[in-house]
Amino acid sequence: MSDNKRKLGIIAGGGSIPKMLIDYVKSNQIPYFVLAIEGNSDRAHFDETVNHKWIRIGQAGTGFKFLKDENVQDVVMIGTIHRPTLQELVPDLRTAAFFAKIGLKALGDDGILRALVKEIESENIKVVGVHEVMPELLTKEGLLTKTKPDKQALADIKRGVEVDLTLGALDVGQSVVVQQGLVLGVEGIEGTDMLIKRCKDYARKGAGGVLVKLRKPNQDMRIDLPTIGVKTIENAHKSGLRGVAVHAGNALIVNEQEVIKLANKYKMFVIGVNPAEMIK
Repeated sequence: MSDNKRKLGIIAGGGSIPKMLIDYVKSNQIPYFVLAIEGNSDRAHFDETVNHKWIRIGQAGTGFKFLKDENVQDVVMIGTIHRPTLQELVPDLRTAAFFAKIGLKALGDDGILRALVKEIESENIKVVGVHEVMPELLTKEGLLTKTKPDKQALADIKRGVEVDLTLGALDVGQSVVVQQGLVLGVEGIEGTDMLIKRCKDYARKGAGGVLVKLRKPNQDMRIDLPTIGVKTIENAHKSGLRGVAVHAGNALIVNEQEVIKLANKYKMFVIGVNPAEMIK
């Protein structure tokens, strides 16, 4: 976003990154308004000092009204969203019309998100990526920690990249755990943290595995970029993983210095990788 006088709408899901973005726009005097999603956004992040309104995930009509009332020009969607069942959704008329329109295209998260971007932009609101507001969140290429991946870890990263790219093309997850050449698990609807915890039960003896997290092929950079943070490192350590490989320039690291500090404490590696270079 080149013009910081344009009003930014933040559609906030769960996790710590929405709070980080809110603090950033406030400190940089960027005009903003937050749509906080009930059941997803952390209520502790929204007091009287934050310009916000709460909506349910099925209240698209109300959400658009709030954005228009606030004269929002750009929107960023950030944070985790629990995908509701149809019974939980209770859609308003605008939401029901949206799902009727996209129909079978809603088979995967990417399909829904691309359609949602199109719907938002039909209201003359520009959708931007969080990296356009806070470019420092993007993962740098190369080793970020003191510990380096050894030959086996590099082979596991390469294997993970191959699997991630193949499954990502089918809109299946962004993460995979590989140990000694074996795929211990791939990310499903449960998310990365549960994937890491689940893989602890399948770990082999010897050198620990690695988590590989990539942006899906053809995934819109503005929505749902792969993200790691301190919790990722903590869970990876508890599950016996040796390190984390993240898509350089295409994934986010929340609280990068804290992530690096914790990884160094556990003698784990964090590395930003270029998939094209890994699979030459």
